[in-house]
Amino acid sequence: MGAEIKLEVKNISKSFPGVKALDQVSFALKKGTVHVLCGENGAGKSTLMKVLDGIYRQDEGEIYIDGKKVEIHSPMDARANGIAMIFQELSYVPDLTIAENIFMGRWAPKGKFRLNWNKMYDETERLMKQEGLPYKAHDLLRSLSVADIQLIEILKAVSFEAKILIMDEPTSSISNKEVEFLFRKIEELKKRGVSIIYISHKMDEIFRIADEITVLRDGTTIATKKANETTMDEIISLMVGRKLENMYPKEDVKIGEEIFRVEKLTSHKIFEDISFQVHRGEVVGFAGLVGAGRTEIMRAIFGLDKYQTGEIYLRGQKIQIKSPADAIEKGIAMISEDRRKYGIIPMRDIMENVSLASLKQYFYKGIRHKKREEREVEQVCKKMRVKTPSIEAKIMNLSGGNQQKVILAKWLLCDPEVLIMDEPTRGIDVGAKTEIYQLIEEFANAGKGIILVSSELPELIGMCDRIYVMNEGHIAGSLERKEFTQEVILGMAVSN
Repeated sequence: MGAEIKLEVKNISKSFPGVKALDQVSFALKKGTVHVLCGENGAGKSTLMKVLDGIYRQDEGEIYIDGKKVEIHSPMDARANGIAMIFQELSYVPDLTIAENIFMGRWAPKGKFRLNWNKMYDETERLMKQEGLPYKAHDLLRSLSVADIQLIEILKAVSFEAKILIMDEPTSSISNKEVEFLFRKIEELKKRGVSIIYISHKMDEIFRIADEITVLRDGTTIATKKANETTMDEIISLMVGRKLENMYPKEDVKIGEEIFRVEKLTSHKIFEDISFQVHRGEVVGFAGLVGAGRTEIMRAIFGLDKYQTGEIYLRGQKIQIKSPADAIEKGIAMISEDRRKYGIIPMRDIMENVSLASLKQYFYKGIRHKKREEREVEQVCKKMRVKTPSIEAKIMNLSGGNQQKVILAKWLLCDPEVLIMDEPTRGIDVGAKTEIYQLIEEFANAGKGIILVSSELPELIGMCDRIYVMNEGHIAGSLERKEFTQEVILGMAVSN
């Protein structure tokens, strides 16, 4: 006899202006199991989860919990039905404390007009101690890294004591050590009878934790498979509708002259004595554990953060970069690891987001040449295969992967000489990843210099010509392509 059905969705459909996001989607979640949802960006996974969480209301279809039909009109309804969700795009208030973020919307009252702050802070401390997290309840979210905040979001969802827990790309911003913590927590939750819906593009982790896998494509249910009765290749083929060949399309590109150089860059207590070079046509990778300083270096180079000492050279000339505007003007572009915070303007449309960094070229004597702007934005979005009804759609309505493609389109339009890519494929499906890798190759073939920061070692090994390995704010060493192995890179990243 099979496991008891905890949640069932039947024939769920949902449309937005110009696009049908879900079309008669059905699947069943069994009690105490992990059910993974797979699909390319735009397949409808996150939309379906937002229907379950009460953020969206389905146009058609029914939801059943423990065999009983339920109506979910709001996140409060979802909580009342035992559903909690961890979002792919982290939802938090940076200027509030950890305790305030965890208890937001469910404050502990103390009489009619007061809140029981002591109870909330004590409970937060208890939860963090129980889960082995090294924070204080009074710490502001602003003071934490993306990885830290991801763990707090997980803690917040667990604190609801939900019976159905939705995890949308929960490992996209955390280190291997923190992933292990999450997977242990998932096993504990399963033993307590919690049912988990898990969305991820990382095939290795899918097959590690999944009991069942449902594949969505273009808003429809393609298939549901038991994890132990299918393969990674079969799931990928179901996701993209074709067999993917050559995941990493690395070509032998002629490496040219030095185009970019950093010498002895130092930011006290963050990174120190950083020196590296990038040549034309070269993809230079930066590996290291979360917190090793990779992102901080790139932010300093791009003018987002200050540094104390060091020099930056472009085409052999020393340059000063005091702001992102300086970097863009000199031909340096950067894709940030946190696309929501630094990469997009959510309330603006796709065209405005794409042309934002190139506006100067569309103005002549104070007049904006909108037709040319529209034409070139359309062309670059088509090249990036952005799934959208039009470039006038708000970027906030796109899937995470399509938002990332819009950011890439923005910099493609700028035609920079040096492109810094910090976790460019985070939260992106395998098909879209291949497209981004092909774009990297196009940049390299055009004689650009690419800096690729990634926590995925197969990605670095598959796409880079050289890799610098970071360890606690220092460059532990560099490796040529013939020297790449995961063991060697990890060894350098963790050695004292």
